[in-house]
Amino acid sequence: MTPHHQIQNLLNFIDTSPSPWHVVNTVESLLKPFQFSRLDETIRWQLEPGGRYYVVRDDSSIILFVLGTKPLLETGFKIVGAHTDSPGLRVKPNAVNNKDGLLRLNVEIYGSPILATFTDRDLSLAGRICYKNEHDQIDSQLIKFDKPLLRLPNLAIHMNRTVNEDGLKLHKQNELPLILSALSDQQLPPDYFFSLLQQQSGIDSTRLLSWDLAVYDTQKGVIWGAQEEFYSNSQLDNLASCHAALQALLDEAVLNSENTLVCAFFDHEEIGSESKQGADGSFLPDVLQRIALANQTDPQDFPRILALSFLISADMAHAYHPNFPSAYDHDHKVMVNKGPAIKMNVNQRYSSESISEAMFIDWCNQANVPYQHYSHRGDLPCGSTIGPITSAKLGIRSVDVGNPMWAMHSIRESAGVSDHDYMVKVLQRFFLDTR
Repeated sequence: MTPHHQIQNLLNFIDTSPSPWHVVNTVESLLKPFQFSRLDETIRWQLEPGGRYYVVRDDSSIILFVLGTKPLLETGFKIVGAHTDSPGLRVKPNAVNNKDGLLRLNVEIYGSPILATFTDRDLSLAGRICYKNEHDQIDSQLIKFDKPLLRLPNLAIHMNRTVNEDGLKLHKQNELPLILSALSDQQLPPDYFFSLLQQQSGIDSTRLLSWDLAVYDTQKGVIWGAQEEFYSNSQLDNLASCHAALQALLDEAVLNSENTLVCAFFDHEEIGSESKQGADGSFLPDVLQRIALANQTDPQDFPRILALSFLISADMAHAYHPNFPSAYDHDHKVMVNKGPAIKMNVNQRYSSESISEAMFIDWCNQANVPYQHYSHRGDLPCGSTIGPITSAKLGIRSVDVGNPMWAMHSIRESAGVSDHDYMVKVLQRFFLDTR
């Protein structure tokens, strides 16, 4: 597969996945041709050597694994972790308000998006809705409005004369409601938002109970640049890493290796990972322990298996931007299309250390993939990933890596075509390693 073909697959993956719930659904659909079986956390698991399985928690986190034919006490787990969520805006419980004849959608900030990038975009809604089904049980369904439904118009420069000097600053309570519609009179129809959900979902509004809805940009992803060397879309952080891990796993040589391979894609990384389906929850420890038990491993051997295991925490990295040179450590600039960045931080904001760093470098060399080192400026606070959380919780050696990108947490992010191909190749090499 050529790098541009790989990128188009990634853009399609993102365009069909405008919310964490859609991400999991898209991953499930891509697994179908490869004979993966879905497991239920509420029942006993019967796993076969060489079997391919996945488990979903709360519709927005998914762990998929291939059970190797070699004993776990020889190989440990080979894990790639990433996250399904991205910063943005989420709909509040009382969704709609009427202000001066305009219906506006009440939203709350999720994570730390660059709010100014949400202005003057063709926005819409996607997520899941919960309802009472015909058996009087609570059920859920994905929902996505394909057409532009919402907008956050900018204030004209005539009323904000210093915007180009001071930057666009939006009041998080008063200036973020999104314009939805206009009323012919001043009375907001009762249950207006429920009727809107009914029109889109086909579920009677009287049966609707609640929702998890994210605001997304309807513009599709593109490949750009004079030589088509870059690509742009929303949610590159971190769906690009999810896609790279998935593409690496769904390779026939990888699937038929003797190792036990795991891809863990978590929700809630952008808000700290502390939830039942987040990396700081019990999801991954539960699944790994159940794999070991189903493999008839002595429970006392589980810590030994973890000690043999390795985690690659794959999250995007900050590419050097020549317009803003002072934002970077001059000696640790990472460039787009120059290979994955190994992310280092002595305060363990990233989980990399010298041995895990050396191991990743070795896999890059084996795969003929270039690599770079990223270190944050010492006078700026450093972000973090699922790496330190997961590594500490399980006692697994881990490295934090990511492809360089521009405009992280913008509604429209950019990265390099070659880097995505590099990441797929080095993750394949990791999965195939027999050490």
